[in-house]
Amino acid sequence: MRTPILLCVLLVSLAGQAQKSHLGSWNVINTRVTLAPHWEFFNELQLRSQSMYHDHFYYEVKGGISYYFSKNFALLAGVGRYITYSDPGTFTKPITGNEFRFWQQLTMNNYLTRVKFEHRYRVEQRWFKTGYRNRFRYRINAAVPIAHKKIESKTFYLAAFNEVFLTNKPPYFERNRFFAGLGYQINNYLSLQPGYVHQFDYRNSLGTGKNFFQLTLMIDVDGAKNPYERLPTNLD
Repeated sequence: MRTPILLCVLLVSLAGQAQKSHLGSWNVINTRVTLAPHWEFFNELQLRSQSMYHDHFYYEVKGGISYYFSKNFALLAGVGRYITYSDPGTFTKPITGNEFRFWQQLTMNNYLTRVKFEHRYRVEQRWFKTGYRNRFRYRINAAVPIAHKKIESKTFYLAAFNEVFLTNKPPYFERNRFFAGLGYQINNYLSLQPGYVHQFDYRNSLGTGKNFFQLTLMIDVDGAKNPYERLPTNLD
């Protein structure tokens, strides 16, 4: 247990430094439950703030079912609720965004020696009080274990992804999201993944960007029932 404790101490130190730079924070809990060899239930909770663990303005709750055809292909269907509050302050009303969302997703994996790549294609149906929107997302995700051949118990790993968000209405290129971080697979059931997120929104002529510190706790319940290696990553 010494390694996770040292990692947590490092995270607290980084958080203290980040408060001076107005870095936002994303806090994520992922839970996976293997229902059968090919079937999996998932749930994800997120809480976001505009500054480091201050001025919380957003949360989301979502879940769904995935089916693994093989180690390289999986389909997923999900549903979620997404709430955005006003700035500044913590959960300041009025609510500026209230979204209900369905999505369908195809995940494809390929391998280059110890590096695992994940290609994720997603189609979203989004309902707001102001109307309905479609969105299309593509994410390329990579992870490589450190000093191990694969990501297993007591393994550090590097992780990174880039995701583009597209719509069928202007602006067609809505958002770009980049992540880079260091993860630790504590055991067969738990992993911790801190990292850096840069998100840029193209919703006006100038666009707006924001940096976040992200901390994700991943819980894999009965993961041994699933015969396929899975990339430790955020489900969003």
